Amino acid sequence: MQTSAAAGVGCSYWPCTLPHCSTLGHAGRRYQAGRLTKAQAIAEPPTGVSVEFEAVPNATQFTEELVADEKKYIVQTYARPHMVLTRGEGTRLYDAHGKEYLDFAAGIAVNSLGHAHPQWVQAVAEQAATLGHTSNLFHSEPQVRLAKKLVELSFADKVFFCNSGTEANEAVIKFARKWARKQAGVDPYSKDATAPYEIVSFTSGFHGRTMGALAMTYKDQYKTPFSPGLPGCHITPYLDLEKAAQVIQKGKTALVVVEPLQGEGGVYAATADFLKGLRKLCDEAGALLSFDEVQCGLGRTGHLWGYELSGVEPDLMTLAKPLAGGLPIGAVLVKDHVAEVMAPGDHGSTFAGSPLVTHVAAVTLDILSQPEFLQGVQSRGERLRKGLREGLQGNPHVKEVRGQGLINAVQLDTAAGPVVEAARDAGLIVITAGKGDCVRLVPPLIITDDDVDTCVDILTRVINEKLG
Repeated sequence: MQTSAAAGVGCSYWPCTLPHCSTLGHAGRRYQAGRLTKAQAIAEPPTGVSVEFEAVPNATQFTEELVADEKKYIVQTYARPHMVLTRGEGTRLYDAHGKEYLDFAAGIAVNSLGHAHPQWVQAVAEQAATLGHTSNLFHSEPQVRLAKKLVELSFADKVFFCNSGTEANEAVIKFARKWARKQAGVDPYSKDATAPYEIVSFTSGFHGRTMGALAMTYKDQYKTPFSPGLPGCHITPYLDLEKAAQVIQKGKTALVVVEPLQGEGGVYAATADFLKGLRKLCDEAGALLSFDEVQCGLGRTGHLWGYELSGVEPDLMTLAKPLAGGLPIGAVLVKDHVAEVMAPGDHGSTFAGSPLVTHVAAVTLDILSQPEFLQGVQSRGERLRKGLREGLQGNPHVKEVRGQGLINAVQLDTAAGPVVEAARDAGLIVITAGKGDCVRLVPPLIITDDDVDTCVDILTRVINEKLG
């Protein structure tokens, strides 16, 4: 179990700076039965009484009824396993039967601080009790504070807030198209004006499910049922600069969108030469370059930003998943030359940048940006890849173990679904990626060495048993 001086001996969260932290741990898993609520357990000193999560009464009946109601009342756009998660603490999740799972999915790379992290819980509680929502008709201190932190920690000069990754990528399209109109010297509000508007993105890329972001996304099965898509979008091979040069054209291209490290596409990292080449092509064509760091940004690679791996700075960058540690948020980071073309009324959102979400995001960002925290992500990522490579060596169905920091994949030569299901049965939650032939591991960034070793033990055993 990892500890820190700030956290106290045996703390189940790292890093933690809350007072009264001892071997008892924090609310969410251990608290005095029947006498302290989870919220009280954060604020009051521990008493030495430890109680593990218990099963929901009549857990089987509860699960069956809830799954039936889900099918009855919710549009069936998700294929969920026959289980109900009811609680979480740190890197662990618990289902209705009280079964414990090691979480190496983190809500699809969202729960950067794990579940019920004490500082995250405290931030939610204190801001919810102060001011939750105002809309963007008014100023609020948490929104400005978060924007300032993001700017000071990145290449950007300004920030636009939204509510998700797909919304952030939609905003990028609008920003780029208006920027292109201004650069062309036309009235951006004239219906008759023409300017570059085309968008270039890449194979295996994923940018969201709304229509603009979807048009930049590679997988046909996500797009075909909703055709026709946004016009002017071109998808070219990832890592192929020669092909990119054929579609990034002066007078036509307004925007190039790329993931410095693809997540949904199979955990493939762009080379520094590729990103430098894109930067050069965009500059020559008078187009904007946007990095989609919705999944790979904010510490996931062991660096705060994915673009740090190449040293290439974009004009815009999209963020979302881990920024508020589990609350919905999106952001577009932009340089001044992009920000200055946007005027009041050009874009907006009712919920974006609320005091509640931005306060929690600021607290989360303070933790994620600590150098020692990022070093821990790097070291545990190296430990994970080393363990998986050693444990899977010689398995003919394992083609590669790859990744950066704590975004990793085991590439198989067959469908990964059965492995994911078997791992879940064994108490490990992982997800798929790529063409369904990758096991993706994107755990909370607070995992310990013991968590890594447990994951390696379970996953190597499952893969070797299922595919050996």
